Amino acid sequence: MKLFTRMKGCYPWILSGVAVTFVVSVGCVFASGGEEHAGGGWLATDTYRVLNFLALVGFLYFVMRKPVSQFLGGRIKGIQEQLKELELKKTEAEKRLAEYNNRLALLGQEAEKIISGYRAQGEAARAKIIAEAESAAAKLEEQARRNIEQEFKKAKKFLETEVLEKAIARAQERLSKGITGEDQDRLVEEYLQKVVTR
Repeated sequence: MKLFTRMKGCYPWILSGVAVTFVVSVGCVFASGGEEHAGGGWLATDTYRVLNFLALVGFLYFVMRKPVSQFLGGRIKGIQEQLKELELKKTEAEKRLAEYNNRLALLGQEAEKIISGYRAQGEAARAKIIAEAESAAAKLEEQARRNIEQEFKKAKKFLETEVLEKAIARAQERLSKGITGEDQDRLVEEYLQKVVTR
């Protein structure tokens, strides 16, 4: 951009340099071609051509200087404006890129928060399930222990009853074999006396 602004004032000098170079080269061409003219040489025959050419170049320089410099100046301004627009677009793109990078970083942090939240929920659910399972196991164990105790009591009572019945049956059997009618009468009298005395 600075190069274009420095060159802006040099266009007339560049154009004059181009014109002088062109005039010199044309002069060399005319000088080499003037040998076929007799006597007068190059100056005598082709001077008016060179002067016409110089007049044309001078006229073109003064006529075209302003439009050419305006065209080149407009072109420079257009390029400068394009460069400014590109700089603005570049700055905007950098801002958007920074914004997108920030959003990505925030999304990464949010994802980590969500994952850690789900992990915490999973651990809490796991601990709750384990606690409930342990409580249920303890209840089942207590229930089983009670059932075993009741079954044991039932079995013990059943055995006691069965043993007692068998003992009574054996005692009756022995008594019926060993007791006579007199013994039975005597036992009844003793029993009656005990009841009466009470």
